[in-house]
This record gives sequence, C-alpha cells and structure tokens, in this order.
Amino acid sequence: MESAAAASGERPILPALLLIRRLDETFAAELRQRFRVLDFYASGEALPAFLAAAATVPDPPRAAVVMGGGAARVDASFLDAVPSLRFVFSTGAGVDHIDLDECARRGVAVANSGRVYSADVADHAVGMLIDVLRRVSAAERFVRRGLWPVRGDYPLGSKDLASESDVLVVACALNKETMHIVNKDVLEALGKDGVIINIGRGRNIDEVELVRALLDGTIAGAGLDVFENEPKVPAELLSMDNVVLTHHVAVFTSESRSDLRNITIGNLEAFFSGKPLLTPVLP
Repeated sequence: MESAAAASGERPILPALLLIRRLDETFAAELRQRFRVLDFYASGEALPAFLAAAATVPDPPRAAVVMGGGAARVDASFLDAVPSLRFVFSTGAGVDHIDLDECARRGVAVANSGRVYSADVADHAVGMLIDVLRRVSAAERFVRRGLWPVRGDYPLGSKDLASESDVLVVACALNKETMHIVNKDVLEALGKDGVIINIGRGRNIDEVELVRALLDGTIAGAGLDVFENEPKVPAELLSMDNVVLTHHVAVFTSESRSDLRNITIGNLEAFFSGKPLLTPVLP
C-alpha cells in the first residue's frame, strides 16, 4: 500500500541517526541521503547537551554511529540520555567503548566494522616490523641529517628476520582480561632480540614497562600504532631509533574507507528494515 507521505507527494520522513564521529564529506553525504543525521561534532555542543536535545526531537533516534576512543562511551548514562536508542554501530573493530552487557540488558543491538580493516592492519603491522628490523626509518633520518658522508654507512639491520628475531604482534581486543596483557614478565620473556608490534589497543601493553624495556635493552625494538593515552606519546619513545611510531592509522586506506561506508550503511539499513545485522557483536 502506498504511504500517506508518498500519496501526498511529500518527502518521507527519514529515520533519525545519532552521529558521534567525524567523517569525510563523501561518507557524511551518503548518510544524509538515507537518514536524518544528528551530528555531534557539527552541533558544537557538549555531549550531555547534545544527547538531551537529540532525545527530544520528533521521532527521536533509534540508532547511533560511534567510534572507539572518541568523545562518547556507550554506557548506562549514555543510554539513559537517549532512551529511544535500539542500535549502536561502532566504526572500529574494538568495542571497549561500549558496555555490551548494558546494551543487551536494554535490548540495544550492537555491530562493528567486522573484518573491514583486517588486511590493511596486517599490512601495516608487517611494514612496521620490517622497518624496525631493517632500521628503514632510522636510516632515512640518518641520510636526511647529512650524516652519511660524515659517519659512513648506517649500522646494518637484521636480514635473517625469522631465525634471528622473536616477534610479538599485539592484535587483541581490549577488555578486562587483556588490559596490560603485555607486562614486564612478557617483555622479559620476549628477550633482547625481541620486537613488539602493537596494532591493537594502547592499553594492551603496560607502556611504562615497555619504555623501560626499550631503554635498558630488555627487548630490541618496537613498532607502535596505538598508545595508552592518545594522542600523547611518551617522550622517551620519540628519540629511539629502534622504535617506529604511527598515529593510530593502520586502518586508514582508501579501500578501507570505502568498505567502512558500505558496512556502516548496510548495518543501519538492516536494522531499520528489521533484517539481521551484517556484523553483530554479542556480549
């Protein structure tokens, strides 16, 4: 049967969507075509005021798009502020910013980015590993500083990657069990030839112990894309030639951005049409 809005020639009212994430214009435009977007960052309001206002609009939002490590933690107070919410989508793979038990208790479905970032993050991890072992970034700085003609060749890195090095890649989710899962004991077990790569969450590693292990030679080096207190990076790491640092960008490629748009919109459309979510997350 034709809807009343369609019969009268009026544009149908789009479902409201809470957006608590900065997006590129292409992504934002695609969401606006399909939803009545209530954009936190565009509002200029503090989060409590923004949520309070969103809860009072006609046909209040039943879905929200959020990001890990961003402005909002989806917990009891967040859900209390917007009681109409029944679906939360996280644009990251991690859901440590979402209280899954509380969402389940209230009947709020949760989904995340699924495997969108898997290949790109794996590439980044391998790239950082090779960089640390072969001292690519350190050698590049050596050349840029004009030290090559003065000091001669830069010291060699390791070419026997498998036989000469032990590597620990941290790629687990962050929860109560994995908080500081890489501690002093783990670092000591990794040993003086060991290299640690972290493309998971900063708090998976005890950062104080990591800095100490790098300073005293307990381990050989590290490649870090994430940190405990982002965007702050321990000052000691900045001067270490055996450490490669990137700013939580392992997931960012043009391909992953396109895939994220598709998986986000696909999950939202599935929710609003009563179909199964594409990438559900269970408590």
